[in-house]
Amino acid sequence: MEKLNINGRPVSPEEPPYVIAEIGANHNGDMGLARKLVDVAKLCGADAAKFQSWSKNSLISKAEYARNTEYSDKKKHFGSLEEMVAAYQLTLEQHHELATYCQEKGIDFLSSCFSPQEVDLLDQLNVPAFKIASMDINHLTLLEHVASKGKPVILSTGMATLAEIERALYVLRANGSGDVALLHCISIYPPDYKDIHLRNIAMLQQTFAVPVGFSDHTFGTAVSLAAIALGACIIEKHFTLDKDMAGWDHAISADPHELAEIVREGRHIFNALGSFTRTVSRAEEEKKKKFRRCIVIKHAGKRGEVLTLADLDYKRPGTGIHPDEAQYVIGRQLVRDLEADTELHWSDLG
Repeated sequence: MEKLNINGRPVSPEEPPYVIAEIGANHNGDMGLARKLVDVAKLCGADAAKFQSWSKNSLISKAEYARNTEYSDKKKHFGSLEEMVAAYQLTLEQHHELATYCQEKGIDFLSSCFSPQEVDLLDQLNVPAFKIASMDINHLTLLEHVASKGKPVILSTGMATLAEIERALYVLRANGSGDVALLHCISIYPPDYKDIHLRNIAMLQQTFAVPVGFSDHTFGTAVSLAAIALGACIIEKHFTLDKDMAGWDHAISADPHELAEIVREGRHIFNALGSFTRTVSRAEEEKKKKFRRCIVIKHAGKRGEVLTLADLDYKRPGTGIHPDEAQYVIGRQLVRDLEADTELHWSDLG
């Protein structure tokens, strides 16, 4: 299986989950808010703060802008689609500022790329990996350009068939990309639980032999943590300081408490997963001495008495002769008198 290395951090099923705080457009065009989101993501323990690199001209057609001039949901949207995209886009200077700020704060700077020009910009900013959004899994020209940079790639798979995923991986590899990880993703905000199919994480791992994570658009932390329990080695979760803030994705985002929970409990889950090898820990070996049983004699016994099954009982602690050794006790003689309920030892038997 491929094993990504993102800024010196190995990313694979053998490593704790790499947690991406997906800030996206939750900065609402406010660089002060963007920096605060980076600060808090770092405090929560996220490995990366991720933004989205698109502009008013690189993502949406004029006709689509013309079709979306107003919205009924005034909390999630303001004005027209074109006005929102213009307000939320990151300029060249803002990209540089955020990349530098993340570096200063010790958190990886990532951003989804949506055009070859934005790929070039992110490459100039020395991003440790490229993130490709689900919508672009069939944008083969973009995949080729990303691959040409030779860096690791994180590819979301929302809306994609297995054939489309296979083709995308082929295009990336054929054009020189670094190692690739897939993110299982449902591109609905939020999806119905019945449509999430977390078992796809293991399926994608087995099918394509690459690390697989989960891009989570659900409310709360449960599904992200379940994904980690099922082997997801990357968790991408939208992140906000306040779910009630106006904007596109705040309502379905994790707040600081939830992001910290995903990081903390995700590491606990990873450590608890362990291996397929059955082992008994030192702590459990010690516990056996108190919690298991030993053989005791039911009644007072006389020296020379031959023990039968009816003479034996089984009680804690487990420091004497074990219950599964009873066959080696039956038919043996006592070498001394014993009181009732005495723990038997091999030295008591002839």
